[in-house]
Amino acid sequence: MIAEPDTTTPRGSLAIRLRDALQERWSADIQSLALCGSMAHGDDTDSSDVNFVAVTFRPRTGPRPTRRKVDGIPVDLRVMCAEEGLMQARVLTPRWPLEADAFITTLPLHDPQGWFKTRREAHLNLLAEARPMEFTGLARQNWAVASNAHMRAVRLAQWYDTDAALILMAEARLHAALVAGFLTRTYFRNAADAVRHTGVAAADIQELGAILKYQAEELTARGRPVDGRLGALFD
Repeated sequence: MIAEPDTTTPRGSLAIRLRDALQERWSADIQSLALCGSMAHGDDTDSSDVNFVAVTFRPRTGPRPTRRKVDGIPVDLRVMCAEEGLMQARVLTPRWPLEADAFITTLPLHDPQGWFKTRREAHLNLLAEARPMEFTGLARQNWAVASNAHMRAVRLAQWYDTDAALILMAEARLHAALVAGFLTRTYFRNAADAVRHTGVAAADIQELGAILKYQAEELTARGRPVDGRLGALFD
């Protein structure tokens, strides 16, 4: 995490301009503003987005969330109210390995009350208090998605529907990566980072099947079997 954006780059300059424009137009609504993603980490490149978070005092106020290019640079503007944002940081979801980085690593551009620090601490406290079964339960949910996508990809490949099979393989790889993230309590910068760091990015249909089989065995060993009787569905 860095102290401030590099304003000598087009992305850093745009971030400051965006901050100023938001404060000028919605000064009564906006509580905090920050960057997340690669700009918050300080390793952005010419192909990076400007990932911007605007926090409002009240729900349904301030700017609308949007994605578009500004001066040729992709901008992702996320908007949330302060209470909602803190609630999100205090809950584990099936997409936690892709969400945690935004809770933990931000670069505040306007945060007089330290809201982003409060949210970071709230999420770190959640992780410290979470039980192993919470992580494995969410891992099993992702495994089910990955397994289903993988089975459908196998069937489509047998029917020579290669394009559809490739789409489902991408889904299966991502959710297999999320399983690995939960089993090791590892979070990732984005989906591409997840599949790359867990070694599933280049896995073909057979290799991914073997990975899913191993994950199923690991989940069973940790008390979260992927198959069972009807009554176990609600455990």
